[in-house]
Amino acid sequence: MICMVILVGRAVHLQVFNTQFLQHEGEIRYVDEVVVSAYRGMIKDRNGEPLAISSPVQSVWINPLQLKGITKEEQAAAEKALAKEQHKSLTEEQKAALRQRLQQEKILKVAQMETILGLEAGKVSDLLKDDTHRQFAYIVRRISPQIAEQVKGLKLIGVGFDREFKRYYPAGEISAHLVGFTNGDDVGQEGLEAGYEKLLKGIPGSKRVIRDGQRQIIEDVENIKEPVPGKNLELSIDQRIQYLAYRELQLAVDANKAKSGTLVVLDAKNGEVLAAVSQPSFNPNTRKNIKESLYRNRAMTDVFEPGSTVKPFVVLAALDGGYVRPNEIFDTHGFLQVGRHVVKDVHNYGSMDLTHVLKKSSNVAVSQMALRMPAEHFWGVYHQLGFGVAAGAGFPGEASGSLLAHQRWDDFTKATLSFGYSLNASALQLARAYTVLADDGILHSVSLLKRDEDPDAKRVFSAKNAKKVRAMMETVIMKDGTAYEARVDGYRVAGKTGTVKKAGAGGYIEKSYFSVFAGLAPASDPRVIIVVMIDEPSAGQYYGGLVSAPVFSKVMAGTLRVLDIAPDQEGTMPILLTGKSN
Repeated sequence: MICMVILVGRAVHLQVFNTQFLQHEGEIRYVDEVVVSAYRGMIKDRNGEPLAISSPVQSVWINPLQLKGITKEEQAAAEKALAKEQHKSLTEEQKAALRQRLQQEKILKVAQMETILGLEAGKVSDLLKDDTHRQFAYIVRRISPQIAEQVKGLKLIGVGFDREFKRYYPAGEISAHLVGFTNGDDVGQEGLEAGYEKLLKGIPGSKRVIRDGQRQIIEDVENIKEPVPGKNLELSIDQRIQYLAYRELQLAVDANKAKSGTLVVLDAKNGEVLAAVSQPSFNPNTRKNIKESLYRNRAMTDVFEPGSTVKPFVVLAALDGGYVRPNEIFDTHGFLQVGRHVVKDVHNYGSMDLTHVLKKSSNVAVSQMALRMPAEHFWGVYHQLGFGVAAGAGFPGEASGSLLAHQRWDDFTKATLSFGYSLNASALQLARAYTVLADDGILHSVSLLKRDEDPDAKRVFSAKNAKKVRAMMETVIMKDGTAYEARVDGYRVAGKTGTVKKAGAGGYIEKSYFSVFAGLAPASDPRVIIVVMIDEPSAGQYYGGLVSAPVFSKVMAGTLRVLDIAPDQEGTMPILLTGKSN
């Protein structure tokens, strides 16, 4: 009974007569629940090379109400230390002077913190002048733990720290358009970071902690929910080929004083995207003062009229449909009257067989073929090849391009479609269409994710005719063809040039071109498809065979070496001289 009376008396004393003690103890420590950030999944290339990784960092925040003044705890601790040093109690004047000194020291420390964090002088001070009575404001996000430790060393009450993750992109500009980037809250904003946000982002956890009066965590109590890390994303991209393509495209855009450029490398057997680059590029690690237009992945989202690169499909469609004979001769005369319009060739090529039609890139001959085919059949071939439909690689904002419904075609539209006008496609769509030429009439779907086989492959043309047209395309790379610069030592190459006038508001623009080349190698058993498009070259040359074909040659040569693909034309390999020189 005596013990019970004592306990009740003590409880009454604390809760009624001495409440200040309990309030003070509650202020200096309390239990709180905090979010535990989850690790965002990595983005890796096909060989495991990291393209996007997350690293633990610190974010610094302030409580303006605490930071701009001197708290009771700060004043009490300073008074106690000074009284102990003087061995006597402080007077009111001394307490006032001490408070003023503490305030000056805090102002100096705030300035030091701004310097350490690389902030503009006075930035934090301006936040402290805010009269909205905010108790939380970030002053810097995602800094290195080393810098955060320097700030912690200032021991400023009212300054707190949160553990977060920062996204780093080791490949920088090389894969920027493809990988994209995240925002300040680690949410994907562009590229594959945005497209695969649900897969990459983790599920945050939570834990119960004890905070002191300055909201600093002083002890972990228990884990409530463990964070679940995001899943890794393994791409089909080979970073070695990506770098090679980026370097050569950048050199070509600069050398030709072009507006922009894009290049796509496909695996001809399963539709994997081995590389996709655009120029100009940007560094996703430091995006200050960069125009948003630079974020656009031109290979996936920009379209252009593909020009003569589609002529092999016209020949193939005409052969497969029985509208031309394999040995047929076409009389071109250099021009063709189609209604009120005239289709012209660069030169009068006279009489031509199918091989020379592609070798010399005759608009007149392919127009004659197109006019023989019913519009529905012609449209169906283009539609099956993927024109007018998004390529479906899984990239956000992929272009569909445009293909006019066949009911709206007249004869001149049919003719212009045969040499790549009156339709639009992206570089990826064009590269995908070329899989029918590379894989003996089989069209492949395209994928940015690593895979062994294409589950959606479908036959569009007969293998016999596809092989015939591919053999014709090899003549394009010969000395008297339109793309001799596309040759690759040691390998047979098949391809097609395209030099396309750019459309403007009032029609086509003079001296403004897309320079295009699409090709594949080794032609005996194609493994790689490459499409190169240079936008508005202005250094003198503008033909696809002179501007884009050399880029194709260099990237194809490097890609074949990287993939360890054996030569199929050893007679054209350079001879290495050995032995002692005189």
